Amino acid sequence: MTDTPLSKDPVVRLCQILGYEFSDPALLTQALTHRSYVNEIDDGRATDNERFEFLGDAVIDLVVSVALMKRFPDAREGALSKMRAAVVSEKALAKMARAIQLGDALRLGRGESLSGGRDKASILSDAFEALMAAIYMDAGYAAVERVLLQRIQLPKDGTLERRDPKTELQHHIQATRHVTPTYRLVDQSGPEHERSFVVELVVDDEVLGRGEGRTKKGAEQQAASLVLDQLRGDSQA
Repeated sequence: MTDTPLSKDPVVRLCQILGYEFSDPALLTQALTHRSYVNEIDDGRATDNERFEFLGDAVIDLVVSVALMKRFPDAREGALSKMRAAVVSEKALAKMARAIQLGDALRLGRGESLSGGRDKASILSDAFEALMAAIYMDAGYAAVERVLLQRIQLPKDGTLERRDPKTELQHHIQATRHVTPTYRLVDQSGPEHERSFVVELVVDDEVLGRGEGRTKKGAEQQAASLVLDQLRGDSQA
């Protein structure tokens, strides 16, 4: 860590937080370019990050797989697969993206930006994959491994005993408030093949949190997870 103050420029700040400087800045620019930005530009020069997402997904899987195999040399394939799925889930990648302030650096279309796209889990997780792909193309596997292993949270004991967020939160709310939480759909958008759903988590007519996902279930899980994180933070305060 250095004492250098973070830049006000979101792209420069992103690189500072990552601790990585691109040899080819054009790779970073493409990684940060969402398709909504390209759709609003008619000069034909901008390219979105969807191809980078494809590569980044594979690179992240490889780095995490190697790390898990090293940490748990006796774990079987099924256990390793479950652990990897948890580590590279949309929620986990979006959390890492928020930690490095990736949303601020994204190039989004005006409509997507105004609708809160800079904090959408789906956009953030995809952009994080694209960013790792850009680093891979810029400097290779070792560079991605160094950057990524500083950010990911690997399981400590090789077990996945935690319940899914909805179930865990339901047990907690029922135990503390003696009611069952409900989920209310408040918005849905996007084409049929790429829907985005927004739900509110409600307890005793009080909205405790909001989640977004590509399915209603995914949005509900995210809302429950965010509320659980808040409850854990309150209990540790």
